[in-house]
Amino acid sequence: MDKKYQPQKFEEKHYKCWEENGYFKPQGKGDPYCIVIPPPNVTGMLTVGHV
Repeated sequence: MDKKYQPQKFEEKHYKCWEENGYFKPQGKGDPYCIVIPPPNVTGMLTVGHV
């Protein structure tokens, strides 16, 4: 096992496969949407602001 992760060894092959199989083309008929920020999570002490 390599001591350092080298994503270029794997990503190009997988990305090409994803593109060839249309994984980046939406198939649904719903309205497009965008998620602006990730959902909140608890990473510290809870406060009244978490309610």
